[in-house]
Amino acid sequence: MKDSVKGMLVVAGAVIAAVGLFATGPSWGDDEGRGEEHGGMRASRVPVGAPASWKTECGSCHVPYPPAMLPAQSWARIMAGLDRHFGENASLPPAVAAEIGQFLAAEAGWPRDGEGGVARGEPPLRITETPWFRREHREIGDVVWRRAAIGSPANCSACHRQAEQGIFNEHGVKIPK
Repeated sequence: MKDSVKGMLVVAGAVIAAVGLFATGPSWGDDEGRGEEHGGMRASRVPVGAPASWKTECGSCHVPYPPAMLPAQSWARIMAGLDRHFGENASLPPAVAAEIGQFLAAEAGWPRDGEGGVARGEPPLRITETPWFRREHREIGDVVWRRAAIGSPANCSACHRQAEQGIFNEHGVKIPK
């Protein structure tokens, strides 16, 4: 009897630990959390525990892109160049930049060179430059990207209605006319 109770406690402890891990770790997955994968990059909801500064600062100009969309090396390069962030000065106070940078690095996708179809030593600065993005959007022509309601491939929320939540699956896509 004691061994069976001890066994049940071990199993219960493992389940509680696993639930805690999934509740606080990277939030990989599609709407149902089944781990939908997109050409080497796992789709990601906004990770649990995302700092408010990331949502506020990055979200003030564009969708705060889920960290899993780029490798850690890319996020490091982006954070190091905020004073010239795609033609804008997006500089942040050092403490805020450090908080966001640590979050992006911890939650980044494919953390090693060569993963996600990205060549060794060449981390992309734009999500739209990644092989998985190009593959997923290959059927979208330049005419569509230039529509006034879209503007560019970087405007995820134009078509992905749940982009703010980090949900980019094709079931929620509505391409504006």
